Formats: sequence, structure tokens, C-alpha cells
Amino acid sequence: MGRILARPLTLGVLLLAASLLATSLFATSALAQTVSEGLSPTLSTIKSAHAVRLGYRESSPPFSFLDQSGRPIGYSLELCEAIVEEIGVEVDDPNLRIDYVKVTSDDRIDAVLQNKIDLECGSTTANAERGKRVAFSPLIFVAGTKLMVPKGAAVSGVADLKGRTVVVTKGTTNEQAMHAVDKKLSLGLNIVTAPDHEQSFRMVNDGKADAFATDDILLYGLIARHKAQEYFRVVGDYLSYDPYGIMFRKGEPQLAAVVERAFRKLGSNRDLVPLYNKWFIARLPTGERLNVPISLQLEEAFKAMDDSAGANN
Repeated sequence: MGRILARPLTLGVLLLAASLLATSLFATSALAQTVSEGLSPTLSTIKSAHAVRLGYRESSPPFSFLDQSGRPIGYSLELCEAIVEEIGVEVDDPNLRIDYVKVTSDDRIDAVLQNKIDLECGSTTANAERGKRVAFSPLIFVAGTKLMVPKGAAVSGVADLKGRTVVVTKGTTNEQAMHAVDKKLSLGLNIVTAPDHEQSFRMVNDGKADAFATDDILLYGLIARHKAQEYFRVVGDYLSYDPYGIMFRKGEPQLAAVVERAFRKLGSNRDLVPLYNKWFIARLPTGERLNVPISLQLEEAFKAMDDSAGANN
């Protein structure tokens, strides 16, 4: 068996080998850097993009809505901005850009699950069913389903709507609540859906529905925004219990810790109640005033965050 003679390496081959080696070393170095940073998937994406994507709602005042220039503003968005600041600390990038992404009640959860947004900053109920799919911040508000009806309507509660049309916004817990109460009381309601709160409001305004069922604070916000206090009122007992939270991806303990830390800082600085008053008591940037005092339950939740922050300092 003859010997196989090795061919001399040409300059081109040597250069190619050197290039491949450099590329390999660079990739290994980048991978090692990512591993050493130990960032969760969402935080790693944010660091690479130098941006955080905030999901906002167009018509959920005072939580998330548009000002006169079409800019997203609101209580939930301001809370999210505090979280973004804390994310900047975590990923060592104090100048993160905020990209605003419009979501609706129907697609907001999918937007989180499909990695279209990093934080959902709206008026989203944090319940056990949703908690199986997504994660939530500490409590930011407590609401419940009530009814908006024309001021002259002989309606004081859901039982007075027997056989009539009630509009709900698609994809909300209010939709589930109305179907449950309809079945329980055998009301024979005609429950119809609209894609967002603004369209639901307009259905009652245009006489296409007898009532709009959603969280009471959102009803007050829409009535105030439309300066329609003379035309509509909010009636009835609470038909559901809806604690709100900022929504983000589940299964990322590091991201959850950043969110918790942001709320603890707000609590320790005693910023939560003043922030609430800015959006629920004072006049909004769009001119209206809700004048909705903080509930005892929410005040206690804020105090607990303040106490927790003090214990950790």
C-alpha cells in the first residue's frame, strides 16, 4: 500500500482556515458572554435590541389610551416605564428605547405568548385561568363588571335587562361574567361583542345595545372622556371581581424579579399613591377628571409593597 503524500497548504487555504477559526472563536466568545450574563430570553432580546416593546390599548382610560396627539399615555404605561427603568439596570443599558405596540382585548395575551410585546400595559385582569399562560405584576387596581346604560333607562341592575341586548368587549373577563349571570338567572340576554371598548360604548350610544358590560372604572373613564355624564350612568352590583396587573411572559424568574423590584422601589419611594392620584383623582392630560378615590384593598396592597421594600432594605 503506497503512502499518501500530503499536499502543501496554499496561502488561500491558510487564510480560509484562519478566517473560520476567527469566526468560531468570535461565536464561542459571544455565546460565552450571553451565558455569563445569565439573562432570561426576554431580557436577552431586550439587551440585543436596546428596546422594550410595550403593548398599549387605545381606549382604556385612564390605564392606557391616546392623548390628543395620538400618543399612548396612562397609569399602566407609567408603571411599565418604571419597569423599563429597572430592566435597564438589570441588562446594564440605561438608555433603552420604548417601542409602543397596539394590542386589543382579544389579542393581548397572544401578543405576549408570541413574543410580539415584552410587557402588556393595559387594563388586564390577573386571574388563575390566565395565570396558567402568562405572568402578572403585583396588583395595580381592583375593578369589577358593571353596566353602562342610558340615563333615562329603567335599569338598576342586570335583572332589568331580561331579553335585551348587552354588548361586551371581545376577549374580556366581562364577556365570561355576562354569560355566567345570564345562565344563572335565565335572563335570555342577547350578548353581542365589539372589538374594543370604544366600539362597545358606541353601540349603546347609537341604540344598538341596551347596556355595555365591562369594568366599572373603564365605564367611568369612557363616560368622562366623551363628556357624556348627562347621557349615561353606571348601575348594578358587581358581577365579577377583576384585579389588574401588568402582563408578561411566564417561566422567566429573572424577569419576574425585575418587575417585583420595580414595584418595591415605587413602594419604598411612596410613589404609588401619588401616581394613582395623578390618573384617577387629578385632571387627565386629555382634560377630563374621574375623581375615583383609591379603594381600601388597593391602598393596603400598596402599603404592603412599601412594607416589603422596607424589610428588604
